[in-house]
Amino acid sequence: MKPTTTPKTYRVKSFGCQMNVYDGERMAELLAEKGIMPAPDGEDADLVVLNTCHIREKAAEKVYSDIGRLTKGKTQAKAPMIAVTGCVAQAEGEEIMARAPAVSMVVGPQAYHRLPEMLDKAVAGERSTDTDMPPIAKFDALPARRKIGPTAFLTVQEGCDKFCTYCVVPYTRGAEISRPFNDLLTEALKLVEAGAREITLLGQNVSAWSGEDEKGHRVGLAGLIRALAPIDGLERIRYTTSHPADMDDALIAAHGEVDKLMPYLHLPVQSGNDRVLKTMNRSHTAESYLRLLERFRAARPDIALSGDFIVGFPGETEAEFEDTLKIVDAVGYAHAFSFKYSPRPGTPAATMDGQVPKEIMDERLQRLQSALGRHQFAFNQDSVGKTCGVLVERKGKLPGQWLGKSPWLQSVWFESDAKIGDLVEVELLEAGPNSLAGRPLAPALT
Repeated sequence: MKPTTTPKTYRVKSFGCQMNVYDGERMAELLAEKGIMPAPDGEDADLVVLNTCHIREKAAEKVYSDIGRLTKGKTQAKAPMIAVTGCVAQAEGEEIMARAPAVSMVVGPQAYHRLPEMLDKAVAGERSTDTDMPPIAKFDALPARRKIGPTAFLTVQEGCDKFCTYCVVPYTRGAEISRPFNDLLTEALKLVEAGAREITLLGQNVSAWSGEDEKGHRVGLAGLIRALAPIDGLERIRYTTSHPADMDDALIAAHGEVDKLMPYLHLPVQSGNDRVLKTMNRSHTAESYLRLLERFRAARPDIALSGDFIVGFPGETEAEFEDTLKIVDAVGYAHAFSFKYSPRPGTPAATMDGQVPKEIMDERLQRLQSALGRHQFAFNQDSVGKTCGVLVERKGKLPGQWLGKSPWLQSVWFESDAKIGDLVEVELLEAGPNSLAGRPLAPALT
């Protein structure tokens, strides 16, 4: 690799989960600290950061395809500098360097705070890899938050100790670790000062967060939420993603007692069949999961429920898949994410007997998504006639049209003289499968 000049522009492409989005934002801030600016829309960037996710099927091969597209038909002088970060970087490490000479940097998700010094090495002509996993050291090295939009992510916890047999997260993100309470309060305050009115607390297993509050008392996620709620200017709090094993009484109570905690819960179940759940190494049963949701509904009757599902897990029979359809009907999800099982190298499920044929997985996924879509539409229809605050996030397609989110995380559009960041009281008038139309009832609460 020959020495080159420092890039003037960058583009970060984040794939996968919301934590990757957060990491991508922080890497962008690191690059901005070095005076590197975002590439204008439609223009090539001098530096491209591929912030990868290892959850999706053939994730590594897709990274190599992206690298090929970025360099195809370009001389070394014209091709962008490329950094591969995130979970594929952690899993593949030096293999990426060996297979893709165009890549200058490979950076794991716990090491991206070192991106600026690795960039200096790349400018000097040195390729480098950093997949160390120090416990949350990166957060101390990140720059202060800059001006952001009305919604913001705040990573409070990383890693997972659950070792679900299909999942690579314990291997790519490491063991569960919680960021300190005071650090999170400080960052939340800065996010609000920078323009955020809604903060989503993030973690691979966010409900496992714990720490000592300002009085030295041990608190869980509910205690953190209660500490954030008094922040002036912060209007909404959300959190994702949770594990049923770590949902405690205090968190359930917070949903009924903290007004700023939105009536929305994303709680993955993955399957409705107990044998499949046990093989997945999920600690809940279908019945214990349903009982847990009943407790949340008792605390907050209008809560919107969301979940994750995997179809075609090794050994799944037709009858076991139908148990998943039953739990979908029993819950009536307002939102959900559903996927076909795909083997992740190094996970126990990848070598299990009974791998389900692709055509069967395709057919089951279609049936599952049809059921989930039906319930989402029904939830939206049941919302018609309600009034609620809608936090404006962006302009709509038509002049005077705005788009935002309801407390239940529904997309709502309406016509108004509002602006981005306004919280507008809206009557919900018409429901579609994926969004609702509304009418503002009063001037925006700026």
